[in-house]
Amino acid sequence: MSTSERRSFSTATTSEHSAAERRAAARALLSTPILAAAQHAESLTLVRRHKVALRQTFQTLLGYPLVVEPTFARLVKAVPPVDVPARGARRANGGEFTPRAYAYLALVCAGLMAPGAGEQILLSALVEQLRADAATAGITMDETLGERRALVAAIDQLIEWGVLVETDGSVAGWGERREEALLTVNQSLLPHVVARPLAGMDAPEEMWAVDPAEREQPRPALRRRLTEHPLTPREALTEAEADALSRERRDVARALDDAFGLTLEVWLEGALAYDPDDELTDVEFPGQGTVRQAALLLLDALVDTLHPAAGTTASVNGVPVPGVFASWEVVAEKIEILSDQNSKVWRAEVAGDLGRLSDEVVQVLSAVSLATPTDDGLVLHPACSRYRPDPVRTPTRTRAQRRLADDGGSIDPADEPLFADPGPGPSPSADAVVEPHGQEQS
Repeated sequence: MSTSERRSFSTATTSEHSAAERRAAARALLSTPILAAAQHAESLTLVRRHKVALRQTFQTLLGYPLVVEPTFARLVKAVPPVDVPARGARRANGGEFTPRAYAYLALVCAGLMAPGAGEQILLSALVEQLRADAATAGITMDETLGERRALVAAIDQLIEWGVLVETDGSVAGWGERREEALLTVNQSLLPHVVARPLAGMDAPEEMWAVDPAEREQPRPALRRRLTEHPLTPREALTEAEADALSRERRDVARALDDAFGLTLEVWLEGALAYDPDDELTDVEFPGQGTVRQAALLLLDALVDTLHPAAGTTASVNGVPVPGVFASWEVVAEKIEILSDQNSKVWRAEVAGDLGRLSDEVVQVLSAVSLATPTDDGLVLHPACSRYRPDPVRTPTRTRAQRRLADDGGSIDPADEPLFADPGPGPSPSADAVVEPHGQEQS
């Protein structure tokens, strides 16, 4: 190898390594929009190393500002569309935040930003500040264990974000036994917890109001939908977004793969960008566990019973949408049959409570936009046909191999409907591995 060839090879290798680092940093920010040094030192190092390129990538592709400081990085995401499944904060045990926990989260942030607040604070002093602020706001605080746990959940969320660090003692000890704890406050990160400045706002609704300027940029809006959400139904797109998807889908696919390692699929009924490495998802489907196995098998059972054809529509809140309707009676019947068939392998406490199993299955399917619950039943999106009759087991490929593909991404024909007669074939097994999974939303 000549000197010039060695230099070219070295340059190419360095460029590929740098691109891989930028992609890893971008994926870390998508998954965890607040990266603090205390919790995510490695990822923060990558972000700081490539901050100039990352700022340009997020601003150009998604319209997201990126704040990078020595002790943290904050990706400021846009307000999600009203039609996508909501995903709120969760407690350490996986349970959803209660309204009380959200109220305490706001009060804790306000207390930490009060005039004279220092870089360290005793938990007892913080609680006293909260009581004073709550009284001013007309919020009642009591001494019950449930109230203390809601407050601990709020403080734990700030610890997870890196806003607070337990310097001495633990917040859990205070919640159960009122044990004292010393907390250190990341004062530089604290003002960036709220995505928008609160000054000048008269009502909470203004926090999640969509900026009119965002509506005028269909391409970033389309890429945001594909990046953040499990499924993008075509009827949810504006005319300009649908036109951009139709005309520029190969460019969109290549951009999402290069920047974030996502693979794009496009069908007549909508589009989907998923992570084949299963790192960006916070709602895994399909996946392990009784509920996800039941959800996968329920999709097959309902489609097999209802026989939807291409072009089938159903009504959601009086609006016709692509999909097929299954009454709650049919859903309950299928879940009962599946529970009987899988009683030996499913968790007894879940499979034995059909009401709970049904609720949790519907929650999973709703979270990944495969089904929409209505008063009378469940509307299945055509994308559920991807999971039957025989799930496609996609061989694992490296990102480099995917980028060498001719079209820059995995794109199905845009004029091919998902609801069609699949012909006879085996049903999906409960442990089948099917792509894709849902995307993170924060």
